[in-house]
Amino acid sequence: MSLDLSFSPSKAMSPKAKYTDRFIPRRLDIVSDLSVFQQQENGKINSNDVETSPTKQDYKRALKELVYPYMSPNEKLLSLSASLSPASPSKGLGSYTVNDLPTSPSLSSPSKKKISRFIPKSADKILDAPQIVDDYYLNLLDWSPTNVLAVALNQSVFLWNASTGAAHKLMQTDGRGDIITSLSWGSGNTLAVGTHSAEIQLWDVSTSALVRTLRGHEQRVSSLTWSSGSSLSSGSRDCQIIHHDTRANNHKIASLHGHRHEVCGLKWSPQANQLASGGNDNVLYIWEARNNRPRLCIERHRAAVKALAWCPFQHNTLASGGGTADRKICLWNTSNGTCFNEVDTKSQVCAIEWSIHDKEFVSSHGFTHNQLILWRHYGSGRLQKVTELTGHQARVLHMAKSPDGTTVVSAAADETIRFWRIFGAGRNSASKLKDEQASRSLLGANSIR
Repeated sequence: MSLDLSFSPSKAMSPKAKYTDRFIPRRLDIVSDLSVFQQQENGKINSNDVETSPTKQDYKRALKELVYPYMSPNEKLLSLSASLSPASPSKGLGSYTVNDLPTSPSLSSPSKKKISRFIPKSADKILDAPQIVDDYYLNLLDWSPTNVLAVALNQSVFLWNASTGAAHKLMQTDGRGDIITSLSWGSGNTLAVGTHSAEIQLWDVSTSALVRTLRGHEQRVSSLTWSSGSSLSSGSRDCQIIHHDTRANNHKIASLHGHRHEVCGLKWSPQANQLASGGNDNVLYIWEARNNRPRLCIERHRAAVKALAWCPFQHNTLASGGGTADRKICLWNTSNGTCFNEVDTKSQVCAIEWSIHDKEFVSSHGFTHNQLILWRHYGSGRLQKVTELTGHQARVLHMAKSPDGTTVVSAAADETIRFWRIFGAGRNSASKLKDEQASRSLLGANSIR
């Protein structure tokens, strides 16, 4: 009797064999190394970590998000889930395509999606802003397309060139108590300045010359917004909104009536076909161009509506924020007046700025927390709070956005101006951004005047 030891592939691999005995463990079911990492992070194993500075913590947080992008903050490390579905007859247990693998809820659910870029929690730069007026209803900060920041300090307007760090005074009012009440950049080098004496001054900042003065309001001009290079709209404590043609001798085009108290928020849409106005009467109006009657009258807020911002990537979407008695941010479909969503921020809402790079916006707040909040927008009004930015010691009354859309500047009643590079930084690594942040904070002047 002889024993055949030759190998026959046809015998070893039977056509009827569909599975192998190979076992592949699932990392999504038992994430042991992440469990150890989180225990160390919470101090359960090692509590001797002395690197607890805010910058170090920001870096560690960003690194964690890059290493474990599928884990949400509230996701359990050990979980019971359905087993893998049986493989198809043409596949063994060790052969899967991407579509065969289990999907983490954090990837399929927008509400748990992580922001995988580095977001600094501290300001890039801080400037002193002495004598900035602590008045919720004014608008005293704006950033020009030519990278020049304008800020009103009491009766003066100062300009700070963000490219060179140079600052100088543009103008000062003459009358006693005639403080600056609003600012808004037009096209080129034109800056509109509203005053307590109900005037609007147009300045050419390239020559530091007063071009002309617009009159028509009876009380202080607390809000300004441009719809085009020559069309300016102004809101006042006299409850009026006036449209101006800055090229015409008779500059007053139309006067809009609807608000019963001061018009403290005023913004044209990016398409310049809708105007949003908010007042101290707690009312939000939507006006159409060339129509003197409001198309929508919204009375959902329970405090003054100053914070207004149009979404740059979705037409007819407006974000509005209410004052201390309201504290809510609402997202509106201005085509029909529908409220997509309403979020209680627990603080007075002072200003809102949308990102032009990502589907995000940032809000600034007053009583009681004096913080900035970065929000992620997932469409249809769905919002997720990404992070909170602290540092101001008083309510953050004003915000503006840099021309490149990466930086937001905030001005607060604590007489400081802070620069936050929180938008559009997705291509840079956490370590590189941390180094850039440290170097930028050492450059330039430390005062706006």
